[in-house]
Amino acid sequence: MYKWIYKQGVKRRNPLLPTAENFLQGTDKWSRAELEAYQLEKLKVLVSWAYKHSEHYRRKLDEANMHPIQLQTLADLQRIPPITKKTLIEENEAIHATANFKRLIYSETSGSTGSPLTFYRNLEWDARHRAAIHRGYSWYDIQPWDRNGYFWGYNLDVKKHWRLKIMDKLVNRFRIFSYEKKEILTFIKNLNRADYLEGYSSMIYYVARKIEQENIAINTNLKMIKGTSEKIFDAYQPTVKKVFGRKIISEYGAAETGIIAFECPEGNMHTTMENVIVEVIEGEIYVTNLFSHSFPIIRYALGDYVEVDTETKCACGREHTIVTSVMGRIGKEIIGHQETYPSLTFYYIFKNIVMDSGDAIRYQVLQHQKGHLEFRLEQHLSPSIRKQLEAEIVKYFAQDMKYDIREGVDFYRDGGKLKDFVSFVETV
Repeated sequence: MYKWIYKQGVKRRNPLLPTAENFLQGTDKWSRAELEAYQLEKLKVLVSWAYKHSEHYRRKLDEANMHPIQLQTLADLQRIPPITKKTLIEENEAIHATANFKRLIYSETSGSTGSPLTFYRNLEWDARHRAAIHRGYSWYDIQPWDRNGYFWGYNLDVKKHWRLKIMDKLVNRFRIFSYEKKEILTFIKNLNRADYLEGYSSMIYYVARKIEQENIAINTNLKMIKGTSEKIFDAYQPTVKKVFGRKIISEYGAAETGIIAFECPEGNMHTTMENVIVEVIEGEIYVTNLFSHSFPIIRYALGDYVEVDTETKCACGREHTIVTSVMGRIGKEIIGHQETYPSLTFYYIFKNIVMDSGDAIRYQVLQHQKGHLEFRLEQHLSPSIRKQLEAEIVKYFAQDMKYDIREGVDFYRDGGKLKDFVSFVETV
């Protein structure tokens, strides 16, 4: 029944999806040379299209003295000026293509960075986005209509609550709406028939921890647990694996870029090279979506620090570029008494502790005022690890920062998502 409902939904929403899925299955084991040749072919089409149909890109390419015909290699992409989310918002109308499309799909970002973005996807863009997700599912022997548990929205008003329950029923999904024990027990009852779980990694971890603390017996044989929209802390994994039988895998992307990468069963996050081109410049990721014809996304500064590996051939056989680490949002800077620091500093502080001692710490840092940080830690530290943390803080900030370390406390949520650094300091 669920397979039939799913296929009817595809016919109605986007009939191009099956073709996109078949294509990505066929290219899954392409060589790197084949992938890059395909990227160049599609990039030429995209840039020529944007120059012809997008007022913004025509102006920017002219200013850069870059005509689409000059795009002969992937390296030539660097001649096109990057674009930011601020520009996507401010020049939204000028970026949208003026061409006629058979149908467009309305899209929007969550606005978790404080700046929501709205735009329209053409059908092929939408199909490629969803097909990339489904190819990742297929690596774990999962079909889109399989039974799944969803960790996303909760504490909604009554009308939305019941509307979601009806929708979830149609798509063979169940979700948790609160952390109350009654809700958790109901969720656990559904696990015995579930094929996979997905959603906010912090919610997955929190429920797993509650199950462990309450010593609640569960019966499940999950094929995959996928975290999305949030950083997956290393410290989550032991508890999640102990309770649910699997670790959380990563899916990396954004509404405006599409799926950038998906983690394979070997533990490597492969970029969807058939859909996107990823550049990393001084640690920052820039993304070009090759099928974004309605709202061209070319050299988009997503706002994340990442590390990639273009040399390793994964044991799974895929030669797609590997995203080895998503280190966090570029976001607001840390403001000391005298100096400013990138928010990436916290990544290195806690990474150094893991590398030296093996202890992964679940952390969040808040800054309410200049020159002062509040380190919130979910667990209690041993004296030696606390001393090491203090030493790392001093190593990076010296005497420029005062700090408090609070152990065994809850984290602050900004707009629903869990962020590792939240600043309340206004800067000019």
